[in-house]
Amino acid sequence: MLRCLIGGALMGLANLVPGISGGTMLLATGVYRSFVDAVAQVTSFRWNAGGFFTLALIGGGAVVAILAGAGLIAEFVQTSRWATFSVFIGLTLGGIPLLRRLVGRWQPASVIGCILGMAAMAALAFAPPAGAAGASSIPLLALAGALGGAAMVLPGLSGAYLLLILGQYVVVLGAIESAKSGDVATAAQVLVPVGIGAAVGVVGISNFMRWLLQRHPVPTHGFLLGLLAGAVLGLWPFMMPQPPKAGDIIRGEVVTQTQVDSNAIEMKHWPLAAFTPTGGQAFGAIALILVGFGASAAIGRMGEAKPRR
Repeated sequence: MLRCLIGGALMGLANLVPGISGGTMLLATGVYRSFVDAVAQVTSFRWNAGGFFTLALIGGGAVVAILAGAGLIAEFVQTSRWATFSVFIGLTLGGIPLLRRLVGRWQPASVIGCILGMAAMAALAFAPPAGAAGASSIPLLALAGALGGAAMVLPGLSGAYLLLILGQYVVVLGAIESAKSGDVATAAQVLVPVGIGAAVGVVGISNFMRWLLQRHPVPTHGFLLGLLAGAVLGLWPFMMPQPPKAGDIIRGEVVTQTQVDSNAIEMKHWPLAAFTPTGGQAFGAIALILVGFGASAAIGRMGEAKPRR
């Protein structure tokens, strides 16, 4: 119970940090299998109190963390990105021992799965920036929602990144702003198909992952281990925001000179560039990674059955 609650809270916090997947946190804390099993059970329309309870714990932890930490996490990411990302690197790596135990003795299938998982994360980490916003349609919005929902379940994938690839990130953000301003009818034209797609994505991928874990556990656990280990490739902490230039693509839109001159783009949306850390920052990052690793590894061992004497 406690591990589900903490895993849900970390998933919620991860969704507040750009580039970090909530599914990665579920995997790192050892509740990923419980989550996909619970979603599959609940969506099979067979009453299962345990499944509902698991989803309530994980979902409740995520909601509380998002409501309580939204402002604080956003501030940390902008002012102390290196420290925030160092903690998440540690939390991610801390899940490796648990998943390594699930993999068991290395077999060709698990090795291949691990390599594929790491390759997939490397491809995402080093992919070129996404293009500008594109045209929308109900099928495209539903597809964007489905991929975003799938990203919530698949460790290492960022839903916002997938929306950018499809050119729907700005469209969805605009719909959310319309809803906040009271224009519900306009917002619903976007958010309804996106929401339906997201629900289909979560349910579909959860059931698919459950099937894989049941039928092909060896390569699937190897693949998940590769995803978890490779997820840190996109979390390099020593990056800092740089003032945008005309022609840059930010949030799926091309920056104009007028926007640059008027400082119309908020700092939280500025592009990132690598910097050389000071000795104190490097030491602090290592310390925070170790703290995150220890915390995640300890959470992953909660509730594990002790060997009989």
